[in-house]
Amino acid sequence: MNKSAALTLIAVSSALLPVAGYAECDVRSGPRTAALIELYTSEGCSSCPPADRQLSDLKQALEAQAVAVPLALHVGYWDYIGWKDPYAQAAFGERQTRLASINRSNAVYTPEFFVNGAELRWWRGGLRDTVRSINARPARASIRVRARVAPTGTLALHAEAKADQGSEPAALYVALAESGLSSKVTRGENSGATLSHDHVVRRWIGPVRLTDGAARVQREIPLAATWRRDRLELAAFVQGERTGQVLQALSAPQCAGS
Repeated sequence: MNKSAALTLIAVSSALLPVAGYAECDVRSGPRTAALIELYTSEGCSSCPPADRQLSDLKQALEAQAVAVPLALHVGYWDYIGWKDPYAQAAFGERQTRLASINRSNAVYTPEFFVNGAELRWWRGGLRDTVRSINARPARASIRVRARVAPTGTLALHAEAKADQGSEPAALYVALAESGLSSKVTRGENSGATLSHDHVVRRWIGPVRLTDGAARVQREIPLAATWRRDRLELAAFVQGERTGQVLQALSAPQCAGS
């Protein structure tokens, strides 16, 4: 992350005065557009592991100053082959279909990358230049995320967004993801393989439509006992409803851990 982007991230420790009741974390997006990288993947897909590794190794694939928000959204439409993906959610398949429609495609498949709402077919070699181009654009929205983990194991989340005047109708989304996951697959196309995953979306909030250019989300999210809190991360983004373009995105890993 470059110096200007780093200065926009404000982590408030519990030793400081609370901000609106949130003592642990207060993060704001920067002046340039971050790149939202969505990978649609499945443990039942034999061609997905290389894409999963690409997402895990994103820092090595991008320039040092790149600002990117990676999310892995597991889909379940390959479960019938013989292996049920434990991280799949029906909402992710629906979102993928919606993004494909916006990109004027009638097909969905895995692995499939979307970067700021646009399909990226040549992800093996195209991510670096695509992210650089997106980061060069001024952001058209601002995002703020505040959060704290209560002793009960609940994540208290407050996210808000504002879009520039004249922007298309847009919505705010928030995702809670986990890294460091692995599965030993015993059936289907990847039978016998142990698969590793990072940035796997566990909870998805949205779309929350912006009204008069602003939106707010306030939630109490239970954290499952099986989740590793030190590997959780929050992400938020604002996306145009008509074009699918992402006006701004934010990654706040320090907002989800214990």
